Amino acid sequence: MPVFWLSDKDITFPHPGLANEDGILAVGGDLSKERLLESYRYGIFPWYNPGDPILWWSPDPRFVLFPKDLKVSKSMRPYFNQKKFTVTYDQQFEAVMTACMKQRRRGQSGGSWISEEMIEGYVALHKAGYAHSVEVWKDGELAGGLYGVSLGKIFFGESMFMYVSNASKFGFITLVRKLTELGFVMIDCQQRTPHLESLGAKYIPRTTFVGYMERNHLEESLVGDWERVVNGK
Repeated sequence: MPVFWLSDKDITFPHPGLANEDGILAVGGDLSKERLLESYRYGIFPWYNPGDPILWWSPDPRFVLFPKDLKVSKSMRPYFNQKKFTVTYDQQFEAVMTACMKQRRRGQSGGSWISEEMIEGYVALHKAGYAHSVEVWKDGELAGGLYGVSLGKIFFGESMFMYVSNASKFGFITLVRKLTELGFVMIDCQQRTPHLESLGAKYIPRTTFVGYMERNHLEESLVGDWERVVNGK
């Protein structure tokens, strides 16, 4: 399959099924609010090294978590029983993204794929009501968190960080439980990690994933029901 070059003037994307064998669909474009929103409507996401052209991905298979499949290990249960952390939403979006950018990860030799350009683009998406953060607190200090994009009944997870052991996992589990209550059908994890697999995430074919995206398009007016996530209503 060829890799498509995006026009600076046209925010539309090729069909996600046209991605090459590595999962790369397109190159170029920008990280404007409008283009980012268009990409997520089809389950396409940007991932590239700072300074390089923007790469847009649609992997096959796709790594996702269905809320009903969430697994909470015995070792995590005391964290919830003893309320070791507290969780908020959308209170420190830029701080969470910046912390994810600075987080050192196992096997990571270079810098983060999250750039200042990425932060600027997703902050604009956050202000528009589509990108969201989960903050995990301990003793009044930010201990971990994650951010992603919510459209309709699907949450697209982007990145996590932690300063305190298990803080990001606590935040993710809390979020999935809340999304389950609100009838969300899927959390897109994009690509496999052992951490997410231990929580119940699994691969599905891209064709199946695209089917979920097409059905989800009808729910977009709900903006992910995010106000109910934040306000608990």
